[in-house]
Amino acid sequence: MESRVESLPHDVVEVIMERLPAKSLMRFKAVSKQWRTTIESPSFPERQLKHGQQQSGDDTNILMVSEDAETGIQSLRTLVLVEAGFVVNPTTRWSRPVPLCKVQQLAIDLGESYSELGHSPIKFGFGKDRFTGAYKLVCLYNSSEISLENATTCEVFDFSTNAWRYVTPASPYRIVGCPDPAFVDGSLYWFTDCAETKVVSFDLHTEAFQVVAQAPFYDDPDPDEFVMCNLDNRLCMSRIFWDIQVVWSFNSGNKTWDKMCAIDLVSTYACFKIPSSAAALSPLTLLE
Repeated sequence: MESRVESLPHDVVEVIMERLPAKSLMRFKAVSKQWRTTIESPSFPERQLKHGQQQSGDDTNILMVSEDAETGIQSLRTLVLVEAGFVVNPTTRWSRPVPLCKVQQLAIDLGESYSELGHSPIKFGFGKDRFTGAYKLVCLYNSSEISLENATTCEVFDFSTNAWRYVTPASPYRIVGCPDPAFVDGSLYWFTDCAETKVVSFDLHTEAFQVVAQAPFYDDPDPDEFVMCNLDNRLCMSRIFWDIQVVWSFNSGNKTWDKMCAIDLVSTYACFKIPSSAAALSPLTLLE
């Protein structure tokens, strides 16, 4: 068995690995140092993801999940999780502790008085610089409630120095604390908290903010009714309208939102025994 494995070119082995489940990959890390290095490499999860997308086809069937707001876990297209102070790759079981950012430390220092400030929930964005390949963890939050001068403050975690740093200027508009920011093609996206809700982006390479579009369907709904996400590497947003949930895709060419589909929540909730009071379903991926 070992001689047969060694006779295979390693690029062929890598192609095979990309098709294997996580449980098998964990076992195969013990085969050799070369196999372990391949499986733990930063690019390996992305190759797995691309393989899965190639098998999925182009039809607009959507896999969705009912999210538990109490878990505090963010699922990301890079096959990585951000959870309570750790960045984790569940495929390889690699993990990295992340120190508290400045606003988290402030919340701890203020104790109970922090909740009286009415500060919006602290949300993190995570993604990869598409030019350098560097991963970045971003915390963008409104500043007026905590006596800072600017509308928003942005902190970026630098994995090379294991420290947070400020990015200026931050977003020109206050942001909506919910839903979570979406990562698409090298940028993170938030909804703005202003009279006419907009979508603001943060380019992870240039570390610059810009307004990219209006959000015509975000007319101050309950935050639990709305989701922003990445589907097929496109920026999408989804909202509950009574008994249906509609998904739109952003057309970056003409700056418009195109309706993709509408999900019947009555039959969906009943089929999967989801409480009728649940938050909007989070679209995860397009399926064949």
